[in-house]
Amino acid sequence: MANTLFTPYRLSGLELNNRIVMAPMTRSRAIGNIPNETMAEFYAQRAAAGLLITEGTSPSPNGLGYARIPGIFSDEQVAGWKKVTDAVHEKGGKIVVQLMHTGRVAHADNLPAGATVLGPSAVKLENTKMWVDAKGVLELPAAKEMSVEDILLTIDEYVQAARNAIRAGFDGIELHGANGYLIKQFLNPHSNRRTDQYGGSIENRSRFLLEVVSAVINAIGKDKVGIRLSPFGTYNETHAYPETEATYLYLAEALKKLDIAYLHITDQSVKGEPNELTKAIRKIFTNTVILSGGYSAVKAEEALSQGYGDLVSFGVPFIANPDLVDRFKSKLPLNQPKFDLFYTAGKEGYTDYPVFEDVPVFA
Repeated sequence: MANTLFTPYRLSGLELNNRIVMAPMTRSRAIGNIPNETMAEFYAQRAAAGLLITEGTSPSPNGLGYARIPGIFSDEQVAGWKKVTDAVHEKGGKIVVQLMHTGRVAHADNLPAGATVLGPSAVKLENTKMWVDAKGVLELPAAKEMSVEDILLTIDEYVQAARNAIRAGFDGIELHGANGYLIKQFLNPHSNRRTDQYGGSIENRSRFLLEVVSAVINAIGKDKVGIRLSPFGTYNETHAYPETEATYLYLAEALKKLDIAYLHITDQSVKGEPNELTKAIRKIFTNTVILSGGYSAVKAEEALSQGYGDLVSFGVPFIANPDLVDRFKSKLPLNQPKFDLFYTAGKEGYTDYPVFEDVPVFA
């Protein structure tokens, strides 16, 4: 079997050193929602990946649902991200920012003054709670149902965030359409109860996503735009529904016509075996496909060799192994992650994981 995981790849004019992608992962180190030197160190440590995708980054004050997640809507945030992109590029890496508006998955106490928890409909999350610094774990309030004016303003915020990303030195942007955040809230009929042009039919529920994609393409170019989708994911109470497959096949066709750079499909249930819907999407969407969902290096090689995707993203292994590419290549053992430190505020469990040469090896 050809060892395709470590071969270079051209992504819409972007030359990647290998086909290993660091998946976007919330790490909650952006004190005051501003990227910082510690974050720059974290990403630079992992710059050997063919492509780095940042943690979810809000395009709007309204989208800062969690404690200590970064934004990219202020000059100070852009300057902070410039430190990150410079550090990654100095190591020869490539990096895109994931734009994540949390929508209804938010607590007002995590938002700045004047911001509002928004969603496609005022449907409360019943079984999801959220950490608020100094207050602990709290129930989530019902979101304000977005007016059409709110929707158009939010699309404009995505556009400005995309422009800010290019100003900050990113190689592109990824729209977060997965995991139950705002874009997926519009797609899912359990969280979208609207009866206007943004709700009801598959076409109407897809409208927000496609309008955001079209708007950011017009702002920064289609070659710099990707999107992450999780068709079968039910995270954040986006429950299963009968039209799931039809919805995502419709989106695959629409995104193909828009000719975006890549489609990033995540399914944590598959454990390195692309499901039938992913295979069907791959046949429709002929640009770059990034696979994600419990892949090992071996399973990633198999999926790439069978043509199910072009790149494979890895999440948790990259948290604990800044030198994951080298470890995969040399078949070295992996550090184990410190799960209790995933979302804390400091360097511990973030930038202090050793590379393999730092670990004594005993015969």
